[in-house]
Amino acid sequence: MSGGPMNDGAGRGLRAVALGGGHGLHATLTALRLLGDVVDEITAVVTVADDGGSSGRLRRELGSLPPGDLRMALCALAAPLREPGAGAADPADLPDDLWVRVVQHRFGGTGALAGHAVGNLVLAGLMDVLGDAVAALDEMGRLLGARGRVLPMTCDPLTIEAQVTGLDDDPAVVRLIRGQVAVASTPGRVRRVWLRPDRPTPCQEALDAVRDADVVLLGPGSWFTSVLPHLLVPGLGEALVSTAARRVVVLNLAPQPGETAGFSPEQHLDVLSQHAPALRVDAVLADQAAVPVPDRLRRAARTMLVPDGTVHLAPVAADDPAAPRHDPAALASALRSVLVRPRRAAAGAGERRT
Repeated sequence: MSGGPMNDGAGRGLRAVALGGGHGLHATLTALRLLGDVVDEITAVVTVADDGGSSGRLRRELGSLPPGDLRMALCALAAPLREPGAGAADPADLPDDLWVRVVQHRFGGTGALAGHAVGNLVLAGLMDVLGDAVAALDEMGRLLGARGRVLPMTCDPLTIEAQVTGLDDDPAVVRLIRGQVAVASTPGRVRRVWLRPDRPTPCQEALDAVRDADVVLLGPGSWFTSVLPHLLVPGLGEALVSTAARRVVVLNLAPQPGETAGFSPEQHLDVLSQHAPALRVDAVLADQAAVPVPDRLRRAARTMLVPDGTVHLAPVAADDPAAPRHDPAALASALRSVLVRPRRAAAGAGERRT
């Protein structure tokens, strides 16, 4: 059942939960922080299937959760905000900025530490000492002065597996590939993904956050490896379907080389529906320049929108020729249009609140 009330500018602000991983989640969390007059509480729920780079090495050597995406989410909630058009940050923010820079710092060279981010090592150490991933994240959040909470979607390190076509001369041949890096970089076409173990225990604090939220944001991010996995964790997927929160899907700016190469905005929604057919959302937010045929996207969204759900198009891309990425300030402005609406009358018993 959907439809926690939109913020009307009075009373407490919204409790927001953002799900994803990597740079997409970082942009969403920064955007939510820029909505401080609307959003009171921010919780990030992060994927834990990374098996590459520093995170993959620590995971293999220590058996711990891969810390990289968790570290990035913490830094998004801790870095001093630069308001659009504002001058220098308040000096009181400088210590936070130093710690964020240290935590994000990556060692160079060719030795054993080469490629490791300082924050990955600190998080891995905290998890090892405390024996509790959630406690470790809370402690590191306190160290950084994070304005919100970061939680893993499960405390079990996960492996992503996928059915992929297009890897053989016969395009109909289906191959199994394993691992987040392999899925994200495949030259084939990803058809379906699932998790191993297939029934991981969801993080209880993440379940509580989703159930208690006023708004839940899914995406942007690597679609098959950062966004969809949340819907595949038993308990968490059901919480996302049943929460009374408003659910907003934020689409990517462009297909991602590898896992979503050649995907249209509509295909991103199609695979979301295929993996979570019961999911209904209140809004789909997309960059207007990334949607060549808006009516086509609106038609594709109908199957997953609640009765008065909307497709919202807005300029949310950063002016970055190097790579497509969301501009947090522009994303915040677009989210404000979606979230700040006149409060409607409460729905009666048994009615769908929209």
